[in-house]
Amino acid sequence: MDEVLKGKTVLVVDDTAVSRVLAADILTTSEMTVLEAESGEQAMQQAQKQPIDAFLLDIRLPDMNGIELCRALRAMPRYEDAPVIFVTAIDQREVLQWALEAGADDFIQKPLHAMVLRKRLGNLLQKAAYLRDAGLINLSLQRYVSPRTEQMARAFAATGKLPAPCREEVCILFSDARGFTEMSQELEPEAVFDLLSGRLATQVELVYRHGGYVDKYSGDGIMAVFDGDDMAHNCCRCALGILESAREQPSVKPGAIQLGIGIHLGYAMVGNLGSQEHLDYTVIGKTVNLAARLCGLAGQNIVVSQAVRDAAQGVREFGFESERPTQVRGFRDPVTVFDLVQRRD
Repeated sequence: MDEVLKGKTVLVVDDTAVSRVLAADILTTSEMTVLEAESGEQAMQQAQKQPIDAFLLDIRLPDMNGIELCRALRAMPRYEDAPVIFVTAIDQREVLQWALEAGADDFIQKPLHAMVLRKRLGNLLQKAAYLRDAGLINLSLQRYVSPRTEQMARAFAATGKLPAPCREEVCILFSDARGFTEMSQELEPEAVFDLLSGRLATQVELVYRHGGYVDKYSGDGIMAVFDGDDMAHNCCRCALGILESAREQPSVKPGAIQLGIGIHLGYAMVGNLGSQEHLDYTVIGKTVNLAARLCGLAGQNIVVSQAVRDAAQGVREFGFESERPTQVRGFRDPVTVFDLVQRRD
């Protein structure tokens, strides 16, 4: 247990010097850094000045009492999960209940027993480390997977059962930036990576701003999914925003990068693909395939299917131009496509 305490910083808050010295003697043998304060005000100054891993508080203090101090510490984001132990001679059940309601984790009766203090403090520091690690894992999960994948993973963790695949109507957007392959011949890999990452970050931000989510990165672009009542409207607004942003961004080499976008609306299967050891929660089907093919047809513009035009044509800001039947690879019959443009009137 002393390994958990080693290197940690604890603040002992007590108006009695003898009590502070006793606690310090016990904890310094475990190679903890022990700070001392004799009042709530001093304790708050110490807590604001430097990071502290745990707190030992007395209830009776000369200014604010320990319960008020505990509430003040819990109001500071950095100390939301830090261990707080009351060390007190008070044995009134009501007062101790107030301490727990204020956010205290535990209390120890005076006089202090070395083994009890080290054991309880060590257990609480382990708990705090677990909560911190869980928070970092949760943040990483949000960064590396789509919200839908995160929801599915949490549901599976709670129930142990994978949700069955389902058929849903979705609007799929594919984007692809042409020119990065050629640019990689002239620039250092680090420069190409930074440039691509920055442009993809802008696209991802716009997707989430318009209510969609990124299913995966595809080559030099993304595959985004929109659902709900306004999926076509949201997807079209997102696509126009992405294209406008791409045109405003400075190019390392003029004319070297062109961004094409394809959009199609229809039914697709949403669910898990893969083995029990490695799964991908994704969207598959004809709708996805056609959106990808339309992206391949696009130059520096947005190509949409008739299904998208029919769902979004009533919106004044959208213009649908150059209607044309197009033979799309993998599809037997010609597909009617349009160029989506922004109307300014």
